[in-house]
Amino acid sequence: MALQATPYKVSLDISDVDRGVYESVKVTVARHPSETELRLTSRIIALGLFYHEHLAFGRGLSEVNEAALWQLSLDGQIEHWVDVGQPDAERIIKSSRKAPLVSVLAYGNVRIWKEKVASKVTHLSNLTILALPEEAHAQLASMLSRNLHWGLMLTDGVLYVSDADEQIELPLEVILQP
Repeated sequence: MALQATPYKVSLDISDVDRGVYESVKVTVARHPSETELRLTSRIIALGLFYHEHLAFGRGLSEVNEAALWQLSLDGQIEHWVDVGQPDAERIIKSSRKAPLVSVLAYGNVRIWKEKVASKVTHLSNLTILALPEEAHAQLASMLSRNLHWGLMLTDGVLYVSDADEQIELPLEVILQP
């Protein structure tokens, strides 16, 4: 018998000072049985960082040809493809052909990945790559609960994530920006 996804009820209060986006969002996020807390956390952060009313979660690990999140137009065209983790250059290039805007939110030890992959995708004019700081991201992942209420504030490239008890500062590393 296959393991079932675990639902997480997520409430985000998004204050993106850099883009002028201020929203309260409630979503249910399915966590695949093989998904780590770090990946789930990065998907939730990506929702806040790239928020748009049409941005939605893809089917995740169960469907490798889909983005972690994507923004679809009303006629079903992909407008923004968002990946999390450390996708290979081929996947990034392929997604850049499918969408006019592509973003990658990298996490974990990105130093080697950055050296291998970033140099192969610098020619893409529709690509943004951001990286989460490893230690602060791990601390944030430890705050996960099945019912989650986080405040996300982005200002001057620094993301502040808070819950009822604490606030974590995540300075975003810009690896590539159009």
